[in-house]
Amino acid sequence: MADLNYNHLRYFWAIAHEGKLTQAAERLNVSQSALSTQVKKLEDQLGHALFERQGRGLKLTEAGRIALDYADTVFKAGDELLSTLQGQPGTERKVLRVGAITTLSRNFQIALLRPLIGRADVELIVRSGTMRELLSQLEAHAIDLVLSNQPVARDAKTSWHSHLLQEQPVSIVGPPAPGQPELRFPEDLDRTPILVPSLDSDVRVAFDRLMELAGARPMIVAEVDDMAMLRLFARDSDCLALVPPVVVRDELSEGVLVERCKIPEITESFYAITQSRRFPNPLVRELLQAHKKP
Repeated sequence: MADLNYNHLRYFWAIAHEGKLTQAAERLNVSQSALSTQVKKLEDQLGHALFERQGRGLKLTEAGRIALDYADTVFKAGDELLSTLQGQPGTERKVLRVGAITTLSRNFQIALLRPLIGRADVELIVRSGTMRELLSQLEAHAIDLVLSNQPVARDAKTSWHSHLLQEQPVSIVGPPAPGQPELRFPEDLDRTPILVPSLDSDVRVAFDRLMELAGARPMIVAEVDDMAMLRLFARDSDCLALVPPVVVRDELSEGVLVERCKIPEITESFYAITQSRRFPNPLVRELLQAHKKP
């Protein structure tokens, strides 16, 4: 195989970061046709298309995303060389881009990603968003996996894989009240204010089903779709809250909240969602192997 032409790689790198051929051509002070020709030569040498048209712009293919990661490393090496010779050595780092559903427990995310946090050879990028937004980014190879509390169905167009990582029990927690009798579930919920997840949560669906079967009508005072917000409500109010204990782990350990009742019939599941790729990020496999539920 012929040596890689780094001029071609720099042209590709500029287009990938600009997103449009016209802007990259202006930045490099070359014609669009010359730019296209040089990138085509790079694609021919690599044996893969690096871009595909998307409206008036260009979208990276999976091979393009891999090439961009390497190009970023190559051109960053020049800066690191200068830093090294100036007595400030740099380090080559692998990148893992993670998308997390906005409603997902922050404590769970930190526990899952902790092995990678602070590693000198890893740059960790975490983005929050809705499931639709993050799946779109996953499909565009802008992120490597999505953390969610719900699996995603596969279809003919997109080959999603939902890897079950953990299943957490769900409990009713509340402020400590010395001398208070044990909470009877579900009978006492008819007269006890409770905070619950929103209707689109699997935990809420299971809770409502249990209430209906028991003929109970709980005093729901708030429905919260964000676990971080539900944690704050539980901590700062006198109400009970329906949550996985991992969400309020710190409050339980500090005694700010206590577990009033376990509900073994309800669990929350946590998933890592990936897409089939020809060039998977090795850090994804490392993360899944460390945490995947057998």
